[in-house]
Amino acid sequence: MVLVFFAYFALASIVAGVLTVALKHPVHCGLALLALLVHVSGLFILLNAEFLWAVQIIVYAGAILVLYLFVLMLMNLKTDDRYFHSSYLYFLVPAAIGSLLVVALLVRSPFGGAKGDAPTEVILENGDTHAVGIKMFSEYLLQFEIVGVFLLGAVIGAIVLAKTPKSANKERKA
Repeated sequence: MVLVFFAYFALASIVAGVLTVALKHPVHCGLALLALLVHVSGLFILLNAEFLWAVQIIVYAGAILVLYLFVLMLMNLKTDDRYFHSSYLYFLVPAAIGSLLVVALLVRSPFGGAKGDAPTEVILENGDTHAVGIKMFSEYLLQFEIVGVFLLGAVIGAIVLAKTPKSANKERKA
């Protein structure tokens, strides 16, 4: 039964990923991205990684996708369809080359089957969320804080870009 669910989630993820890149309308691309993120979270459930499932749904499918759609609505894109998506050959050839490259990298990867250093008994006793938290806030604390500073800068930049400029005449009169 697990194999059936894996095949469904994998196939739906591949189709949604291709649709994310191939669709013409940006909002439709966002909906295909939502389908992709939800199906990838289903793969995390099959791996018994409930914490990663929750992070995938809350952070990526929730916050990141809402941010993506907010930026799309903020930019008010008006594209001319005759310049974009005119030929699938320009998409098919790089996709085939990229797929072959990914397969070659997976076959020759030195990290195939690499295991973490936490014993299985400790993870089963405390849960995988506890193990991820201990690892993230001990060995990777600096990287975690750096990512937080980068995200703060991105939020400040988004606020500055979204702010509507006032005209110079109104500022002089005030």
